[in-house]
Amino acid sequence: MKWRSHLAHLALATLTAAASTGATAHEQGVRFPAGTLAWSFEPWVVSCLALAAALYLLGLVRLWRRAGAGRGVRALQLVAFWTGWAVLATALVSPLDSLGAQLFSAHMVQHELLMIIAAPLFVVGRPLGLWAWALPARWRRASGRLFHVRPVRSAWRFVTQPLVAWTLHALALWIWHLPALFDAALASEWVHALQHFSFLATALLFWWSVLGAANGTQQGIALLSLFTTMVHSGALGALLALSSVAWYPAYANSAPAFGLSALDDQQLGGLLMWVPAGLIYLCIGCALAARWLAAPRRRVALGTSDLRSEALRSRA
Repeated sequence: MKWRSHLAHLALATLTAAASTGATAHEQGVRFPAGTLAWSFEPWVVSCLALAAALYLLGLVRLWRRAGAGRGVRALQLVAFWTGWAVLATALVSPLDSLGAQLFSAHMVQHELLMIIAAPLFVVGRPLGLWAWALPARWRRASGRLFHVRPVRSAWRFVTQPLVAWTLHALALWIWHLPALFDAALASEWVHALQHFSFLATALLFWWSVLGAANGTQQGIALLSLFTTMVHSGALGALLALSSVAWYPAYANSAPAFGLSALDDQQLGGLLMWVPAGLIYLCIGCALAARWLAAPRRRVALGTSDLRSEALRSRA
């Protein structure tokens, strides 16, 4: 019953935040603090989101004008990009951002949206090509040449190697949850921005290494990388959930306003990182395993079809 009550607090706070910035909600006689449910319109965040959307639309228009409507980009990529963009906007602009400054558990929801929802969706969406199409022709050719320069290409191959991407993402996750750094992120907007950037950037590298695996060996490594990330991130969540000591003093004054002690809030955040996030990793891993196991059967079926076609042509 205790966990249900805590989950109800967070769910109620988030839903109320999405509905109204000035609303108050009551749960066991609790009134949410003024300003908690405010939208966040940091100019640089809004500018980056708007620029990403505008370049994507402009690139799509130019590509379809050249190649024909519906060509050059799959529907899955379109849906993945815009869903990822919406999730990113929700994490950084919606009242969830201001709520995360008051509740550790809400902050964890924000981080999980960045790392295990938005990041893989952007990797599936592959927006770089359409962003390039949005550039003037001269800039587009220059950017293409840049990615073929040996140092740049070598650096990209290095950071997207499974072990390197896994390590960078794991370091970002664990280091930023050290109490001193986490509290520093709450105290400084720029440190907070660096925290979110490192979470998203390393998650993009990690998911690129996982979702971009092509052959059998790479696919096996990708599944191992995904499984071990689920394990170590779940271990961090378990440490937070099972701890008898509150790690983050910054929430000691704000969490009680929601009917939670700082420890209760931390344990709820750890539980969210441990179980729901772990289930997402598990579901993605099962989907990838099923797709990769089905690939040989598809190749055999295509080969059989080609042989039959060749036999029919020879008879004719």
